[in-house]
Amino acid sequence: MSKFVHHPTDEVSVATIRTLAADVVGKANSGHPGAPMGMAPAAHVLFSRFFNANPKNSKWYNRDRFVLSNGCVCALQYILLHLLGYKLSLDDLKAFRQLDSLTPGHPEAGHTDGIEVTTGPLGQGFANGVGLAIAQAHMAAVYNREGFNLIDNYTYVFTGDGCLMEGVSSEAASLAGHLQLGNLIYIYDDNHISIDGDTNVAFTENVEQRFLSYGWQVLHVDNGDSDLEAIYNAIAEARTEKTKPTLIRLRTTIGYGSKQQGTHGVHGSPLKADDIQALKTKFGFPPDQTFHVPQETYNVYGEAAARGAALEKQWNQLLASYAQKYPTEHAELTRRIAGKLPEGWEKNLPVYTPADAAQASRKLSEIVLTAISPGLPDLLGGSADLTGSNLTRVKGAVDFQPDSTGLGSYKGTYIRYGVREHGMGAIANGLAAYGGIIPFVGTFLNFVSYAAGAVRLSALSKHHVIWVATHDSIGLGEDGPTHQPVETAAHFRAMPNIDFWRPADGNETSAAYLQALKRNTTPSILSLSRQNLPNLENSTIERASRGGYVLHEVEGEDLTIVSSGSEVSIVLEAAQKLQAEGIKARVVSLPCWSVFDQQPADYRLSVLRSGAPILSVEALNTLGWAKYSHEQYGLEAWGASGPYKKVYEKFGLTGSNIATVGKKVVDFYRKKGGEVISPLVKAI
Repeated sequence: MSKFVHHPTDEVSVATIRTLAADVVGKANSGHPGAPMGMAPAAHVLFSRFFNANPKNSKWYNRDRFVLSNGCVCALQYILLHLLGYKLSLDDLKAFRQLDSLTPGHPEAGHTDGIEVTTGPLGQGFANGVGLAIAQAHMAAVYNREGFNLIDNYTYVFTGDGCLMEGVSSEAASLAGHLQLGNLIYIYDDNHISIDGDTNVAFTENVEQRFLSYGWQVLHVDNGDSDLEAIYNAIAEARTEKTKPTLIRLRTTIGYGSKQQGTHGVHGSPLKADDIQALKTKFGFPPDQTFHVPQETYNVYGEAAARGAALEKQWNQLLASYAQKYPTEHAELTRRIAGKLPEGWEKNLPVYTPADAAQASRKLSEIVLTAISPGLPDLLGGSADLTGSNLTRVKGAVDFQPDSTGLGSYKGTYIRYGVREHGMGAIANGLAAYGGIIPFVGTFLNFVSYAAGAVRLSALSKHHVIWVATHDSIGLGEDGPTHQPVETAAHFRAMPNIDFWRPADGNETSAAYLQALKRNTTPSILSLSRQNLPNLENSTIERASRGGYVLHEVEGEDLTIVSSGSEVSIVLEAAQKLQAEGIKARVVSLPCWSVFDQQPADYRLSVLRSGAPILSVEALNTLGWAKYSHEQYGLEAWGASGPYKKVYEKFGLTGSNIATVGKKVVDFYRKKGGEVISPLVKAI
């Protein structure tokens, strides 16, 4: 282990970070100055001595990853990005938390150069870091060869008391310890302060013992305010541990150097003007100057950036040599890094006819995965202890496990997440953020709600994550309302930039996967049935890929019935019964609202056209269906426990009852009179 060498500019560089944090938050009159001031020494040591990245190419694949899990501390990250030379100017720092700036109130991936993952909701970044580390371990195992350590980066995470209080961090930390992720280093800002005051009001557990029990290495820095050598030694020691993630407990003083240091008063509020001036005087900075950065500080971070650029150049040369010796692996790796799917992969998607046997869409999902996985090494799947129910593990798959466990290897493409839905979702976001991997995760649809915080950040961050969400309605039957997700679809259909698919048969399931894999900046939830669904006449992958289409067409209709998933076949039965009574009913399948909404207006109006009332039917809450229908039929409250056919009968979701409901709708609009206009026809 190399020894710490003191640099004459260390103190001024730390002071630069501290005073900039005070100025950034002070000018915005909003934010959190205390933790950036307290963590400045650790940040300086990490980024000036250890962190390998090239600010001129922030997407260099083998860069070290940095996650600021305590995202309220974002002024610290923005300052470091500016000093290192990322695309963030001093003027951008001055625009902190202002409209349309590159320095928003919490870090956002894809918005600010150099930000790996979106953090803010505490604990999410902690779990994202575990995903980044799993991705590194997997890609290294698959592509590294003797003499070609192409993928060997570290993942560093800053975290705080709030992150460790959130349950999602416990889920992720437990799995990380089991997986022996030695490339994972967390620096825990143990400043004993949260918004409510001293953490002794709510958080008195022994954090060290907790992480030791998870199988982590725990190191200590007792003076994080000024002992740069101790910080350096802890990080250096953490890097030598190859079979355990490391937590460095860093004891700091929040708001170090200010009049309110060590109190919650400096946690979430700007320093007063006189305090900022006193702080600058204390550190030898001009008290009357704001956003002052000494040239020697820029020089230090310029050297760190130059080191990263030189490392990338060496890596590119290594990659070129790798291409000569391992051309097949090189072609696949570079394709994956570029985010491109293999040519012609979609030709392996299963195609069905009505003569094919009825199957649950969860089984149809398994058939798709079995068909496409051999040609899509990008897929890294898993389930939250429901593998046999979600059907997410294809035959012959190898588990992602440390070799030492005898349970699999890091080359494996199936992750056993355990009963950790929320952690699984946040880890998947880290997997997607790493690049070269398309993660899919499985649980019951109802328990995607457990992970809603991670799903929301996936959508906001444009992470390419696929949820295999089975047992998607009252059709799961006997488990009853605790497991029947009557409201979940409405929640996720309302969420921006997420595709919620509810396929009605085999072709629609293939279409859902086709779009979920192609739409690489939009996460997807595939809502899948437990009960068998017949393959439908007129369904095709191409038609279903538009999100909605006419499944059964008639001219001069009296009624259009629109539905999704397991209720489409019920609606078709209702239409046949209505036809027998002289009532013409069209049937529309609408498996994905968001994809349908992106189709041209004339197409959408041809599917849900004017001229007759439109009735929607779904075995879920009806919220949102008024956008597509004049009348809605579904569940008004919770489901019930019992055999699924009996449950459907209880709630009137049968062909006979829907036909009766349809007649009422037709009669009502006939008596009402006047032209019936499609609900899609609106002023705005």
